Amino acid sequence: MFQQVIAIIIIIFLLIRLLIQRRANSVSRNEFILWLFFWLLALAVILSIKWIDKAVAGLGFSGSGIEVLLYLGIVILFYAIFRLRLRIEKIEKNITTIVREISQSNKHKS
Repeated sequence: MFQQVIAIIIIIFLLIRLLIQRRANSVSRNEFILWLFFWLLALAVILSIKWIDKAVAGLGFSGSGIEVLLYLGIVILFYAIFRLRLRIEKIEKNITTIVREISQSNKHKS
């Protein structure tokens, strides 16, 4: 219970920071909606952790609901890192192509 209260306090703090950043136009509207949805979903998960524990036990898992959510979160983070790495690699290839074209263009001008 104590851990839930701490987590709820942290999420409320982060939601307030998100609202402040939105009012200061530091965060775009779409990004604001994404993060608002994420933090509200996290809050809902924390508030329903006992139900998640029962659901996980009903599925036959030996761990608690929070452990299953932690494992799921780690898998999602690794997938996001993989996707970001692919995107960065594509951007690097595009930058290399642009620099080559600029270099070739400058050679022909000289």
